[in-house]
Amino acid sequence: AQSLISAPRRRQCPTDEGTEVAFAGRSNAGKSSAINTLTGNGKLARTSKTPGRTQFINFFNFPAAPDQRIVDLPGYG
Repeated sequence: AQSLISAPRRRQCPTDEGTEVAFAGRSNAGKSSAINTLTGNGKLARTSKTPGRTQFINFFNFPAAPDQRIVDLPGYG
């Protein structure tokens, strides 16, 4: 997997194409860590012990399957 885009606003998100799996949840719940584990790349999605580290909507794609994406959403609460 590789980083596709970090979108600070929804209108900056890429157009919907193919399949997206989004990770949503509370702040510091481990969403970015789960993405890193699933992709086998410990540095793909930025992680931190400080809640609220993910502030943009982060899209990741797979070069071998460009119509499939993983989306890392900012935490809430």
